Amino acid sequence: MGKLTNQINPLIGFTVDRNLISYVGKDLQRPECILAEPDGTLWAADARGGVTRINNDGTQEFIGQKADNSFVNASVSTPEDFEHKFTQGTLPNGMAFAKDGQMLIANFGTDLLEIMDRQGNTRTLHDQIDGKPIGKVNFVLRDSKNRIWLTISTKVNPWTVAVGSRVCDGYIAVVDEHGIRVVADNFYFTNEIRLDADEQWMYVVETTGPRISRMRVIESAKGVTLTNREVFGPGHLGGYPDGIAFDSFGNLWCTLIMVDQLIALTPQGDKLLLLDDGEPEASRHLLERIADGQASSEDMSRARGTLAPWMASVTFGGPDLRTVYIGSLLGSTIPCFQSPVPGLPMVHWFG
Repeated sequence: MGKLTNQINPLIGFTVDRNLISYVGKDLQRPECILAEPDGTLWAADARGGVTRINNDGTQEFIGQKADNSFVNASVSTPEDFEHKFTQGTLPNGMAFAKDGQMLIANFGTDLLEIMDRQGNTRTLHDQIDGKPIGKVNFVLRDSKNRIWLTISTKVNPWTVAVGSRVCDGYIAVVDEHGIRVVADNFYFTNEIRLDADEQWMYVVETTGPRISRMRVIESAKGVTLTNREVFGPGHLGGYPDGIAFDSFGNLWCTLIMVDQLIALTPQGDKLLLLDDGEPEASRHLLERIADGQASSEDMSRARGTLAPWMASVTFGGPDLRTVYIGSLLGSTIPCFQSPVPGLPMVHWFG
């Protein structure tokens, strides 16, 4: 299924009808990233140290070596407690399927790139680059050439300091036949990345940019590189981008975390607002504080919606790839709705 062409953009005039939103899963723990399979199975990141598998009949199970309940039991009664809950311990974040069906996991808490089989057995793939700690691992992506792309948001710990003061030390690494190496750096809190339909451009979320950048993918005998960096769409998105996903028309869907909006950037880079679930005053205050480099974890904790609090990712699934699932950091279930255009299939969709 390739990108649709020679049509009017199906997202023009489309907004999400809140009355048509349904929910999948229950009692989930930090379902930040969601992977969908053609048979209807969903896999949600789980702060107990693994994933929750949600079957198409609605049944679900935690899969991991050992359930770590520190996230579940952590207090949020003070700003300090809240920060500790979201910065310490095992925090599976971005996920991708390896070619053999195992799960690649970017662990945002332990700063590791892990791989887990479908029985929950987990091992570390990478924890260093050039002999140094890898940093705050955020997201992982596999391409059609079986390369693994990895984003590191910051080297600052806790990450809330990097967000609040707009530290610009994020980077992108790639794992291929040459090993693991840095291919682009100096990003404002690197978050999710996606390749376009032809894998010619890499789109990069800079959460505190707050913007989307893109770089051209160049093949060479020495290995793949990223060049020609440019901003795609508005230089300020009006909120903090977190998760992105392409649809088959070429629109780039994007969550704005904490202000809790779902937007899309057209192929021309125009911004469309699809869903606004934010709390207006808390969002306005947070935008001002981060712009000043003075945001605190308390400012961040106050800014949230109700559908998918701290809206973090967007995933297309269902047999026709028209079901949209929204991941979050503070939610315990996954809202979903129907899109007027199918998503762009990921590399695992056809095996």
